[in-house]
Amino acid sequence: MKKIEIDENGYYGIFGGAFIPELLYPNVKKLEDNYLDIMNSDSFKKEFSQLLDTYVGRPTPLYKAERLSQKYGATIYLKREDLNHTGAHKINNTIGQILIAKRLGKKRIIAETGAGQHGVATATVCALMNLECIVFMGEVDIERQAPNVARMKMLGATVIPAKSGSKTLKDATNEAIRDWINHPKDTYYLIGSVVGPHPYPDMVARLQSIISEEIKQQLNKQTGSSFPNKVIACVGGGSNAAGAFYHFLNEEKVELIAVEAAGKGVDSGRSAATSVLGDVGVLHGSKTILMQDEYGQVIEPYSISAGLDYPGIGPLHAYLNDIKRAKFMNATDDEAIKAAFELTELEGIIPALESAHALAVLGKIKFKKDEVVVVNLSGRGDKDMATYMKYIK
Repeated sequence: MKKIEIDENGYYGIFGGAFIPELLYPNVKKLEDNYLDIMNSDSFKKEFSQLLDTYVGRPTPLYKAERLSQKYGATIYLKREDLNHTGAHKINNTIGQILIAKRLGKKRIIAETGAGQHGVATATVCALMNLECIVFMGEVDIERQAPNVARMKMLGATVIPAKSGSKTLKDATNEAIRDWINHPKDTYYLIGSVVGPHPYPDMVARLQSIISEEIKQQLNKQTGSSFPNKVIACVGGGSNAAGAFYHFLNEEKVELIAVEAAGKGVDSGRSAATSVLGDVGVLHGSKTILMQDEYGQVIEPYSISAGLDYPGIGPLHAYLNDIKRAKFMNATDDEAIKAAFELTELEGIIPALESAHALAVLGKIKFKKDEVVVVNLSGRGDKDMATYMKYIK
């Protein structure tokens, strides 16, 4: 197998690159020229590691889910990213990027958010570092993720609704890019997933790779082997999956399973299963797979989960799908809801709706009895209680 890594032009195979307006070129080029030097510097490593330890609460536990394991006939571990400060994996990335932004001399931070977790994580680190924070969020998501909107505002962020299109994550990203074009000098765009122009997909994957780094160490301590048989993670843009997969990308013995949101069903017209429904195109600054019509216009995605209704996947995931290194599966709204309630009843853990999609495929896989499986539990379900309450009898 050819080693999986990004090339010098920011591509994984044919996917990636930087398709950006001319006005943004200096900003993106400066970031490209400096991000690896910054991330490899001793001062960055020390500050990043210290904040992950004392502020975020890492390492997160790798929990052996005994009752879930009994039900599905495999040894299932949950990587507890839901126990991070702010309640999801997103904080790993925002801590790293805020340190990079500061070293680049930026004073104003913008971000997009869907489920609100990235918005909260960005607002959190901006409060920590005393930087101005503007978060763009779809009007629909603002309504269905009200607690996270309140948290962002409490943290001092300005939340600006995206009122165009489907009024969800795609449109919030569009608005953030427009703002960046209008404020290129003082503004840093803190992207929340492994999407956007190079170097963002690589940078975010590296910052989230702490997840798989810890999985290897913790699994070795618990089982005597650093390598599970399978790693399962949900994919919208794909940052939590990129982090969970990162240190296993070139280990063929580890099967990588990416789970997308099927919504009301892949063929229902209300879905976000990009790997099934998408074609190659350019979205938000990179060449990837996205849901589009015959004229190349983006098809509006749908999922009960605000963090998964994105019409594309990051270029790394597009590549993993293309070369069949990762197996792409999907779960419907109903399957995700059922999986969320099942985990709650069996293990006393309420997952985010995004994470519930990863759990939902456990019943679709035939496990061997001695298989070791790690499911990345990317976030906790506090933010989704309004949705869950509709299903409580």
